[in-house]
Amino acid sequence: MAEEPRPQSTAATVQAQTAQGKSNTSKTTALILCIVLSWLGVHRFYVGKVGTGILLLLTIGGCGIWWIINIIQIATGEFTDKQGRALAQGARPEPRAC
Repeated sequence: MAEEPRPQSTAATVQAQTAQGKSNTSKTTALILCIVLSWLGVHRFYVGKVGTGILLLLTIGGCGIWWIINIIQIATGEFTDKQGRALAQGARPEPRAC
């Protein structure tokens, strides 16, 4: 008898996504954070870009220009996380591995 394949564990799923170049942060969440709290740099902190998050916070969203650019980048899929990986589609990505 053939053994049925077991579903991958959460950690294995996160490792598979990382290996495929997919981030474990959500594009939808990043876009909502950018639209609502961009002047605080919250979307940058969310994807792990702390340094630019602080710059956004200190410049009040880059005087509004950086805010608009980030919304366009996230909406078009050009925005990446700290490791340079594309953000995951949907509102609930897999949990982060510890």
